[in-house]
Amino acid sequence: MLLPALVDVIDSNRDWIVFVGSAVVIAAICTLIAVATRGEPFRPSPRLGFLLVTVIWSTGSLIGTIPIYFALPQLGFAAALFESVSGLTTTGATTISGLDALPRGLLLWRSLLSFLGGIGIIGMALLIFPSLRVGGMALFHLESSDRSGKLLPRVSQLSAGIVGVYVSLTLLCAILYHVCGMPLFDAVNHAMSTLATGGFSTHDESLGFYQSDAILMVATVFMILGALPFVLYIRLFLPRRFQRWRDPQIGLFLVICLVLTLVLAATRIVINNVSIKEALISSAFNLVSVITTTGFVSEDFTLWSNAAIGIFFFAMFIGGCAGSTAGGIKVNRIIILYALVRANFRRVLRPHSVQRLKYGHDDISLETLQSVTIFIFLFFLSLLVGTTALSICGLDLLTAFSASLTAVGNVGPGFGQLIGPAGNFSFLPAPALWILSFMMLIGRLELVTVLVLLSPSFWRD
Repeated sequence: MLLPALVDVIDSNRDWIVFVGSAVVIAAICTLIAVATRGEPFRPSPRLGFLLVTVIWSTGSLIGTIPIYFALPQLGFAAALFESVSGLTTTGATTISGLDALPRGLLLWRSLLSFLGGIGIIGMALLIFPSLRVGGMALFHLESSDRSGKLLPRVSQLSAGIVGVYVSLTLLCAILYHVCGMPLFDAVNHAMSTLATGGFSTHDESLGFYQSDAILMVATVFMILGALPFVLYIRLFLPRRFQRWRDPQIGLFLVICLVLTLVLAATRIVINNVSIKEALISSAFNLVSVITTTGFVSEDFTLWSNAAIGIFFFAMFIGGCAGSTAGGIKVNRIIILYALVRANFRRVLRPHSVQRLKYGHDDISLETLQSVTIFIFLFFLSLLVGTTALSICGLDLLTAFSASLTAVGNVGPGFGQLIGPAGNFSFLPAPALWILSFMMLIGRLELVTVLVLLSPSFWRD
């Protein structure tokens, strides 16, 4: 909070009082907790892990709300909380209109929330979720390719590697943005949102504000980098282990991005009669933004054609790779489900055959298969319940469904006039914002992590 406070001091904006006051209060509370629990033995358990992950993410969202609420009291608490949750879950949906006139301190705070949320979810996906048996198979290939079960000798080294890669890529992205003509402050803010696949911008028009093909191409590349498993970058410095490591989700993810981009570009050329260059750049940027659940836009792609809307609707379900900053269903789960369907089809044709489920060259364990199946079921159940709840709040069916999908998938923009690429979530009623905040949280924490707390058996010895 002291970083945006410093920016506000430089800009002679009195919001620095809000950030400093919030920082002092939060620091005092945390200090008291640290002193009160000093020396207490830590007894880790799966139940404590589920509880800690949910409480930490919820507490972080509340802390992020404080400066937004007091700096923009006209928003209301529900909208301020939505903004904070959207940042930390790297969803990128916003309830704030007039970003161009917003104080720079608040703009930096929103980007910092997205930046912290991105690196936080990578750490949990690689270090915490596997021990809780959630997150699909974020460490599947790490565990199967090395007998030690660890990529580096100690977890601290893996954590340091993740932080180093994340910060380095963010700095490189900011430099390239600036070189392409983006002001330095905007470049830093957009770089933090790009690697986090968060989608927060400093302008209402998002990256379309700059009218620069070079900026769109840089954003496209780094959104893809943010959606790849960060273990990949660490393994680049471990040549021997890198040679033994193959992850099918990476190739499939890149193929999906390429094929859908070419199909979308073709529809733009034929239906919208645009040039090949414009079609390729705009299609690649907006499609990758949706697939990686970033949420940046260069224009209102829902006006392109019905064919384009269909492609974007399909892309909203996909997501990035496991162990990345992206949300959605994720490509590794798609591979596992395809393997399951294919095996069942073969079993129907040959009832007495034994079908082995494979992920690349490795067998898929029953535990992994159950985890993926449960996630898919909860994903669509949450989508159905969320759509119903939002419809009760007064939203039309299209807005309710796309809002639920963009929240549980942490995508960003939805469909319709209100929450489409040209709109935002500021027009939604407070109850709808509360529902969407909860859905963004459970979507970011892989559903099971939060929903298991609602089970009475969780609280019984």
